[in-house]
Amino acid sequence: MQKAALLIVLATVFVTGCSTSPPRDAENICNIFEERRDWWRAAKSMNKEWGAPIHVPMAIMYQESSFRHNAAPPRRYILGFIPWKRLSDAYGYAQAKTGTWDDYIRETGNRRARRDNFADAIDFVGWYMDKTYRINGVSKYDAYAQYLNYHEGWGGYQRQTYLQKQWLVQVSRNVDSRATRYAQQLNQCEAKLNRGWFRRLFS
Repeated sequence: MQKAALLIVLATVFVTGCSTSPPRDAENICNIFEERRDWWRAAKSMNKEWGAPIHVPMAIMYQESSFRHNAAPPRRYILGFIPWKRLSDAYGYAQAKTGTWDDYIRETGNRRARRDNFADAIDFVGWYMDKTYRINGVSKYDAYAQYLNYHEGWGGYQRQTYLQKQWLVQVSRNVDSRATRYAQQLNQCEAKLNRGWFRRLFS
C-alpha cells in the first residue's frame, strides 16, 4: 500500500515537473521566474550569450504566445467550416517560422533545439535581437523597434512596411510597455532570484 502511494506521489511530481502550461501570473516577471526557476536560468544564459536584456525577449514571447509551448497561428477554413492549413508555419513560445528557425540552428549549431522548449525559444529571440542590432542598428533595449523587426523581418523594417499596418504599430507599443513593466519588476526581484534555494526560504 505504501509502495503504491509513493508511486502516485512520484508520478504527480514528474507530471508537474514536466508541465508545459503557461505560468500562473504572466503579468509579473518575478512571479513567472519564481514559478519556473529553469526559465530564469535559461533567461540568464540567453542574456550572457546575446546581450539581450531579459525583459525584452520575455515581452516579445508574451505577445507571440502568452508563454504557450505549442502556440500556432489560426487555421484557414474552406467554405467557412472545413479546417485547412494554418496562416503560417510559426510555432512555439517564440512563434518562430520554420525558415528562420533553421537559420538559427545552422548559425548556432544548436541542432537539438525545439520551438516548444522555453530555453531554446528564448535563446532564439536573443539571437534574432542580436542580428537586428547588427543588421539594422536597433538597440537591444528598444523593445518597440525590436518587435517591429521581429514581426516584419530585417528587410521589411528597412522598407518600413509597418507604416502601412497601424495595428502592428500599436502591438509594438504594447510590447514596449510590457517590457518596461517587466524591467521595473525584475529590478525589484533579481537579487532574490539569484539566491540559492536555501537563502530564498528565509527572505
